[in-house]
Formats: sequence, C-alpha cells, structure tokens
Amino acid sequence: MSLSRTQIKYLLSLTHKLNPVVSIGQNGITENVINELEIALNYHELVKIKIAGEDREARQAMIETLCKRTAAEKVQAIGKTLTLFRRNPEKPKIQF
Repeated sequence: MSLSRTQIKYLLSLTHKLNPVVSIGQNGITENVINELEIALNYHELVKIKIAGEDREARQAMIETLCKRTAAEKVQAIGKTLTLFRRNPEKPKIQF
C-alpha cells in the first residue's frame, strides 16, 4: 500500500504527539526488535522508532530493512527518529 501525499500529511500531524515506542540499540535490528515492532504496528498502526548510531548510511539501511521486514510505510525520518505506518486490516484505528 502506497500512501498518498494527503495521507502522509495527515499522519505527520498525528506523529507530533507520539513518543518513541521501539528503540534500536547498538546491536542493530534483532528478531526481538522486529517482534516488538510487529506488535506495536498491529496495535498502534503509527509508530515512532528511535535508532542509535552516528552513521547516516547505516541508519538508512536499517530504515529500509525495517520497512521490508514489517511491510510498513515510512512516514518520516528525521535524524535518529523514524515513523512507520502499517494499517491493521482487522481493526483499523486511523481513518483517512
């Protein structure tokens, strides 16, 4: 599912009040991180993630991996903070 420009703007307005739910430490993306992210996406749909690390290219690679492994859409990535969205097909919470 690809998000339209209007949908991204709406999700960005919701993102401001969110706190990071998942943190990725120096160990990088582990199975436990993926499992926690899956749970958070299923419950919240819109999730803010904090990524540790100074290397911009490594963070970008992590973002791409997270999007592929969770089938989520990147809404925004600013510095070390990433916001992902994935609609819950059974109980959608965010209405466009």
